[in-house]
Amino acid sequence: MKKYLVSYICFLVCQFCYAQTVLSVEGGQIKGSQQAGVRVFKGIPYAAPPVGHLRWKAPQALIPWTGVKDCQQFSASPMQDSPKPFMFWSAEFLIPEKPISEDCLYLNVWTPAKKSSEKLPVLVYIYGGGFRSGGSACPIYDGAAIANKGVIFVSINYRVGVFGFLAHPELSKESATGTSGNFALLDMQAALRWVQKNIEKFGGNPANVTIAGQSAGAFAVNYLVASPLSKGLFHKAIAQSGGQFYTAAGRPQRNLAQTEETGLKWGESIQCTSLAQLRAKSAEEIQKLQGNAPTWPIIDGYVIPNSIYEIFDQGKQNDVPTIVGWNADDKLFIPKLTKEAFAQQLEQRFGKEKAQAALQVYPATTDAEANQSAGAMSRDETFGVQDYWWAKMQSKTGKSPVFVYNFNRKLPAYSSETQFGAFHSGEIVYAYNNLHTLNRPWEDIDRSIADVMSSFWTNFAKTGNPNGNKLPTWQPFSSQHPQVMLLDTDMRCTPLPNQAQLDFW
Repeated sequence: MKKYLVSYICFLVCQFCYAQTVLSVEGGQIKGSQQAGVRVFKGIPYAAPPVGHLRWKAPQALIPWTGVKDCQQFSASPMQDSPKPFMFWSAEFLIPEKPISEDCLYLNVWTPAKKSSEKLPVLVYIYGGGFRSGGSACPIYDGAAIANKGVIFVSINYRVGVFGFLAHPELSKESATGTSGNFALLDMQAALRWVQKNIEKFGGNPANVTIAGQSAGAFAVNYLVASPLSKGLFHKAIAQSGGQFYTAAGRPQRNLAQTEETGLKWGESIQCTSLAQLRAKSAEEIQKLQGNAPTWPIIDGYVIPNSIYEIFDQGKQNDVPTIVGWNADDKLFIPKLTKEAFAQQLEQRFGKEKAQAALQVYPATTDAEANQSAGAMSRDETFGVQDYWWAKMQSKTGKSPVFVYNFNRKLPAYSSETQFGAFHSGEIVYAYNNLHTLNRPWEDIDRSIADVMSSFWTNFAKTGNPNGNKLPTWQPFSSQHPQVMLLDTDMRCTPLPNQAQLDFW
């Protein structure tokens, strides 16, 4: 009798666990799994596969399925080159080698909720990769740690490279909106609409959604905050190293006509004089031949009606509480320079008078100082000034608070040859409490920083304010009081350390 009772209890437990990991969502039933105390659902479709005649179309309604869809593995990553570690980015920062496919419009959910009525806050993460690479299956984007802090974590895939950004006269003509080029942003908005429709099934609150992203993901967050099509899809925003306010960093905001012309010339360069010929090529051919095709968001008059600066200047952004920030070593690769070469470069770029002004804030009295200043200029122009102006414009024309950080912790190196400091993307594993996903000789201080930083992020997702839980007090930013939170071995709020350098731009 005792044996049968134990068997029956085990049966009931199994049935309960199965019920907890099987949900009905838009399209049909899905089955997830249990991980680190949370339920996980991977590879949930949020739109139809953008293949065949749907290549370079806005995301279409997802296709229903029969039976229970197994959602225990990540979907294919978006079409891109095979991942190869380089510079700072070891394998943990990259997508899996396989699968990679055009059929990529899927998302993942980590939820700590035990029932659908819990109304937990939701954080939707948007990956970086220069809009040419990336995917939600990178190990460092695991959502279990954030879920265990009481926030549902959602990560999404979107089309990258030419698949996500081609503008072409024929594409605009066939579109009901008369536009093309911002398919990746439309993917993100489609995923956010899926969250609005379905997240309650996972115990989430569709009225409390935060979008977050790093690098290209942060640029994407900036575009989504600026887009009128995003209204009501999210309520807070986090941007780590990215924004589109300053355009001299090689990323000008091109318009639809300019980008259509680029797309047309690209097609002709690969012997495709029509859209039909472009769609007839395999995804692998297109990837191999994309060359100078459009691969960045544009001002299309529909998704993005104007420049980001003008949208914020006119107070037309989605006015939501925001966190923005950048890393101490957020810089591109800079070849070693002599102090003379650095000064000459400044004069060639800015002219004699402005070059002298640059040397006042980016000094070069020695070769070593010139190299340090070159790195600081790269960081500030590419990332720092973007987030600085974002904070300034939001505090000027918005009513919601903006909080600014500087991440300065130099990550422990995995070898004596890899002293990259607080490098671009290095803060991700701290923000999402994921040190365990990155192979480094972590110290207790790293675990402490990760716990504090992820608590800031989850507090913000819950309330729109990062403060609480006996954390260091983080003051909001304003032009009159440009306060930033230093995230380092000494965590404190302080006046912006390099304001003079940022004001130079």
